[in-house]
Amino acid sequence: MMNWLEWILSQSLLRIAECNPYGMDDFWLQQGTSMLLSLVKSSQEDVQERAATTIATFVVIDDETANVDAARSEAVMRDGGIPLLLDLARCSRVSAQSEAAKAIANLSVNAKVAKVVADEGGIAIFTNLAKSTNRLVAEEAAGGLWNLSVGEEHKAAIAAAGGIKALVDLIFRWPAGTDGVLERAAGALANLAADDKCSLEVAKAGGVHALVTLARSCKLEGVLEQAARALANLAAHGDNNNNNAAVGQEAGALEALVQLTCSQNEGVRQEAAGALWNLSFDDRNREAIAAAGGVEALVSLAQQCLNASEGLQERAAGALWGLSVSESNSIAIGQEGGVAPLLTMAQSEDVHETAAGALWNLAFYSSNAHRIVEEGGVPILVHLCSSSGSKMARFMSALALAYMFDGRMDEAAIVGTSSEGSSKGVNVEGARRMALKHIEIFVLTFSDPQVFSMAAASSAPAALSQVAEAVFIQEAGHLRCSGAEIGRFIAMLRNPTPVLRACAAFALLQFSIPGGRHATHHADLLQNVGAARVLRAAAAATSASIEAKVFARIVLRNLEHHQAGTST
Repeated sequence: MMNWLEWILSQSLLRIAECNPYGMDDFWLQQGTSMLLSLVKSSQEDVQERAATTIATFVVIDDETANVDAARSEAVMRDGGIPLLLDLARCSRVSAQSEAAKAIANLSVNAKVAKVVADEGGIAIFTNLAKSTNRLVAEEAAGGLWNLSVGEEHKAAIAAAGGIKALVDLIFRWPAGTDGVLERAAGALANLAADDKCSLEVAKAGGVHALVTLARSCKLEGVLEQAARALANLAAHGDNNNNNAAVGQEAGALEALVQLTCSQNEGVRQEAAGALWNLSFDDRNREAIAAAGGVEALVSLAQQCLNASEGLQERAAGALWGLSVSESNSIAIGQEGGVAPLLTMAQSEDVHETAAGALWNLAFYSSNAHRIVEEGGVPILVHLCSSSGSKMARFMSALALAYMFDGRMDEAAIVGTSSEGSSKGVNVEGARRMALKHIEIFVLTFSDPQVFSMAAASSAPAALSQVAEAVFIQEAGHLRCSGAEIGRFIAMLRNPTPVLRACAAFALLQFSIPGGRHATHHADLLQNVGAARVLRAAAAATSASIEAKVFARIVLRNLEHHQAGTST
C-alpha cells in the first residue's frame, strides 16, 4: 500500500509542478518540498527519479529565462535536499543520474544553493557525469557546470576537478544537432574563460579549436551565441596571456566571427562583435579581421543595429574602435559609411563613450574629419565634450575635435564640396570656433587657478604632483597611442592656437603619467621624437595659458621619471 501511495503521490506532485497553478507557494514551502525529499529516499527507483524531476520542475519560474524561485530552491537546501540529490546522481542508473543532475543544476542557479552544491562535492560529481556516454546525462552535467561556473568562487574548483577538459571533450564527442549538450558546454566554457587562469586552461585543453569548430560549422543559434561569447572571453585578457593571438591564429576563426555578425539572431551578432572587439587589440588580428571582410561587416552591423539593444550597439562600436587603430582600416571605415552610425551612437547615453573612442581614432585622418564635419558631427562631439558624465567620453571627444581643427584638415575642400550642391552645407569656420571654445572649456574644468598658480611659480615636485593627481583620468591609462599620434600631439604643442597647445599638453600628461598601462610605451615614443625640447618651450612660452605650461611641466617630470626607471 505504501509503495502504491508513493507512486500516486509522485505522479500527482509532478503534474502539479508541470502545470504550476497559481497560489501554490505556501504548499510547496510548507509541505511539498519535504514530501518530495521523502520521495527521493523511496525504495522505488521510478519514484526517486520522478521526485527529482519534480524538484527540477517546480523551482523554475520561467523556462526561457531560466529564472528560479529563490524561496523554493532554498527550501530544498534547508531541508537537506542537496546531499540527497547528489547521492542519487552518484548511483549507477543513467535515468536517475540525468534527473538528479537536472534538479541540482536548476537549483544551482541560486548562488546560495550553488555554494552548498560545491561544498558537498557537486563539482566533482558533475565533472564525472559530463564524461558519461549517455547524452542526456552529459547534457545535464554540462548544465550544472554552466550554472556553477557563474560564481567566481567556483571557477578554479571546476578547473581543478578536470571540468574544463570534460567540457571540451563534450564538444568533440557529440555531433552537431545535439544543441542542448553543445550549448551548455560552450556556455560553461564561456563563463570559465572569463577568468584569467581558467582561460589558459581552456586553451590548453583544446578549447580554442573546439569553440572555433562550433562557430564555423554549427547552425544552432544558441550554440553559436555561447561559442562566440567563449571566444570573446578567451580574447579579453590582453597582455595577461597569449589567448588573444591564439584565437586569431586558429584556422577560420576570424572568418567565422565576421560571418556571425551577419546572423539573424541578435545575441549571436552581439557576441561575435564582442569577440572581434577583443581580438582587434592584437595588431595581427586587426589586419586579419579586415582582410576577412570585417570592416564592411561591422560597418553594416553598426548601420543596422541603431534600433537594437545597447549591448549590440556598444560591441559594434567597440569593434570599429579596435579596427580603426590601423590607418588603412580607419580610412576604410570612413569610406564604407561608418561615420554616420557612430555619430548616432555617440548620442546614446549608454553607448556614447565607446562611439567617442571610435570617432577619436577616425578623426585622426583628414578624410574622416571631413566626413564627421559633413555629417554634422561637430555639434555632437561638442555636446559630448561639455555634457557627458563620463570623463573618458569628454576627453576623447575633445581630442577628436582637436584633431579635426589643428590645421591638417583641408577646410577649403569642405567649403568647396558644400558649395557645390551638398545637402549638408557646413559653416566650417563656425564649427571650428565652436570646437575650440568647448575644448577650452573642457581643459579648464581640470584647472584650479590657485593650485595652478602655485605650481607655475614653484619648482617643487610636490606642487606638480598635486596637479597631476587631481587631473589624471584613470581610464585614460588604458589608451595606447601610436608614434604618429604622439608626434601629432607634439606638433600641436607648436600650434599658434593656445587652446590646442593646452589640449595637447593635457593629453600627453594622461598618456605618460607613471602607472598607466602604456605609459612606458608613450614615454619611449616621446623620447624618440625629442619631445623634451618642445615641452620645455611650451612650458616657457609667454603666449601659452597657465594650464598649458603646468601640463607641459608635468609631462617633462613624467619623462624624467621614466628615464630614471630605465637607468636603474
